[in-house]
Amino acid sequence: MRNLYLLNASIVLEDSLLQQGFIHIKDDKIEAVGGMANCPSISDNDQLFDCIGKHYVMPGMIDIHVHGAAGFDFMDSSHEAFEGIAKALAKEGTTSFLATTITNPMEHTADTLKSLENYSAGSSDLAVAEMLGIHLEGPFINRKQKGAQPESAIISPNAQVFREWQELSGNAIKIVTFAPELDNQFELLAELKKTGVIPSMGHTDASYDETMDAIAHGVSHATHLFNGMKGMHHRDPGVVGAALLHDDVHVEIIPDGIHFHPDLLKLIVKMKGLENVLAITDGMRAKGMPDGEYDLGGQQVTVREGTCVLSTSGSLAGSIVTMNEARLNLARWLNLSIHEQIQITSLNQAKRLGLLDRKGTIKAGKDADIVVLGQDGEVELTICRGSIAYERSGAFS
Repeated sequence: MRNLYLLNASIVLEDSLLQQGFIHIKDDKIEAVGGMANCPSISDNDQLFDCIGKHYVMPGMIDIHVHGAAGFDFMDSSHEAFEGIAKALAKEGTTSFLATTITNPMEHTADTLKSLENYSAGSSDLAVAEMLGIHLEGPFINRKQKGAQPESAIISPNAQVFREWQELSGNAIKIVTFAPELDNQFELLAELKKTGVIPSMGHTDASYDETMDAIAHGVSHATHLFNGMKGMHHRDPGVVGAALLHDDVHVEIIPDGIHFHPDLLKLIVKMKGLENVLAITDGMRAKGMPDGEYDLGGQQVTVREGTCVLSTSGSLAGSIVTMNEARLNLARWLNLSIHEQIQITSLNQAKRLGLLDRKGTIKAGKDADIVVLGQDGEVELTICRGSIAYERSGAFS
């Protein structure tokens, strides 16, 4: 039995800040949280981290839309790639994620889904970010809004194909990004709703009326708002307008200062409320790597000074922002409190995936997914399911 203690910590709980607190972790769960006066006795065999001088101890962040990092992509379809991404994500304070695919030939997508199922079933390493499932982005999208998705592999929404892929994945697909205006009789949408998968509109050229019809039939999520969708026009509010106006739609945002103007965040939060906004990275394999040329879905991407674009067309092609950078950007642009930062990077995601009993907050009985921030706001320690996944050099020496 492993015991780990965080001591003298400023712990960000769901509704309060516990100063001079402790967290007792036993194996992969949070055993107890409280003030130092009530800290249990500690044995010589227990692992200790003294958090005096640290800024906050907060829940691990959850990235529900990430394609890769550290030179790897989930479409590489290998255990080495999956493990490499999971290790890299922990360094940025991400303790769990949805492995996100990109439009590719159907055979390759099927192989990737099966490989991800094998990885999830066979992985015993807790000292990495946890794969919570799969976000299937494409191939059921609109060519007019393909963005960086390879056009040659795009197909119409198909419920039967989804059923086959969901079986291959071991029922791991949690979100499907698709163009609802192309979904004949909303057959795919009906299948997603029936199986509890989140239907997300993305890479869609739907009009406002078509979008509102899709929402009425059950679409409840918008993939990377503003990007890969018809924007607002005064005679057609488009997908963006419908997503902002409808209370039941949750929206993903990429807070990198590149995918949309930061001031639009104020509009998003004013319209949606923080409870319906989910920060994502849309990270690709160049995240954490030097500028240069990289592959995304079989296409060449040029990465320079924080911007990723298709080398052929100049279209944005994912990002290299980390979840912690996204959190810091949101805090600065929106003047968010630490509790509001956690809501948009952890709590909302846990709720959206139906995992609030395990993830999203620091509470006894939940998974020990915890991040310690230094005074500069940078990640100094990441604990994934009770195991040390990342420790900043010299942070606790």
